[in-house]
Amino acid sequence: MQRHIITTADGSKTIQIEEWNEQYHSIHGAIQEANHVYIKHGLLFCFDTHGFSKETLKDVSQTIAILEIGLGTGLNCFLTLLEAEKHHVAIHYRGVEAYPIALEEMEALNYVEELQAHDKKALFEEMHSSAWETDISLTPDFKLHKQQKLFKDITDKSQFDLIYFDAFGARVQPELWTETIFKIMFESLKANGILVTYAAKGSVRRAMQAVGFSVEKLPGPPGKREMLRATKHSTQLKC
Repeated sequence: MQRHIITTADGSKTIQIEEWNEQYHSIHGAIQEANHVYIKHGLLFCFDTHGFSKETLKDVSQTIAILEIGLGTGLNCFLTLLEAEKHHVAIHYRGVEAYPIALEEMEALNYVEELQAHDKKALFEEMHSSAWETDISLTPDFKLHKQQKLFKDITDKSQFDLIYFDAFGARVQPELWTETIFKIMFESLKANGILVTYAAKGSVRRAMQAVGFSVEKLPGPPGKREMLRATKHSTQLKC
C-alpha cells in the first residue's frame, strides 16, 4: 500500500495511506491529537484514578501497564515516555502493530524536533529499531515490548491499566471496531482499567457498552467534536 509523509496543521508530520485517504494521525495536528486523547484523557487520567495527582507523582513509585493498539509512528509511545520521565512513573508499554513502519519513514518524522526533545532522539530511534517480541528497557523506568500481530490475536487477560486504542478508522477498517475486538480489549484490562480512543461514532460506543464497558463522551481534539473513554468497572467484570 502506497504511503507517504505529510505535515499536519500543528507542524508535526504523519504518514498517509493514499488508497484509503487515511492518516496515522489527525491532519489537524498529530501531536495535538495524541496529547489530547492519549495523554490528557488517558495517561494523566490514569494517574488520577490510581490515587495520585500530578503534584504528588514525583514522590511515588508507581508502575502503569499500557497497551497500544496500533504502535504506528511511535508518537503515543514517545509522548508517554516523556511524561513518565517528567513525573517519575514506571511504565510497562506493550505496542501491538501488524505492519511496522520502515526506518526511513521513522527518520522522516519530526516529533523530536517539534517537542524540543533533542536529548531523546536516540530513544525515539531505539523504539523503532529495537527487537520485536522482547522486553526493551528504553530507560530505567520505561520498558517497551513490541509485538507484530493482528489485534484479534491478543490473548492477554487482566494485564493492563490503560489501552490507547489508535487503530485506523472504522471507515476503512470496520472490523477493528466491533464487539469482537472490544471484548478482547475488555478482557485484557485490569479491574477499573480504561481505554481511550479518538473515535466517537455511535456504533463504536454501543459495541463497547455491549461487552461491559462504561463509556463517556469527552471533548475531542482540534478538528473533532468528541472522543470516547471507556472504563472496565470492577462491578462489571465479564472476564
